Amino acid sequence: MEQPVSPTPPGFHALTPHIVVDDAAAALAFYEQALGAQELLRMSSPDGAHVLHAEMQIGDSRIMITEECPDRGSLSAKTIGGTPVTLHLYVPDVDQAFAQAVAAGASAVMPPADMFWGDRYGRIQDPFGLVWALATHVRDLTPEEIRVAAAKAFSQ
Repeated sequence: MEQPVSPTPPGFHALTPHIVVDDAAAALAFYEQALGAQELLRMSSPDGAHVLHAEMQIGDSRIMITEECPDRGSLSAKTIGGTPVTLHLYVPDVDQAFAQAVAAGASAVMPPADMFWGDRYGRIQDPFGLVWALATHVRDLTPEEIRVAAAKAFSQ
């Protein structure tokens, strides 16, 4: 009798980002340099010219990545002129991670700053058009403390 199979493969969480970029090989190299990503799997087209599917690990999370293919309706953020999605990444030292990503070629969107919800937080845009929020959690706050701090922050 077969063993039951988990609906989520080993190493994955229930929700896994699957990003589309215009050059997956370059993106994998960038994410390794900028964010410390580790490439786990790469499946290329038969001629080796395109990455059909790849998986990388950043921290304790996996991200799937593929190259855009307009024939299949798979378009990159660059092609559509932006993205409504921000990838939020918790890191041990947001200032160091932000500097590393910018040095690797990301654009600084918002330098790290202490936020009312208890994170030190900044945003970058990678060379492939995707926006990343980088954060380090620095203070545990109750929902009431966050509400009061938000009211104060937005009143200024």
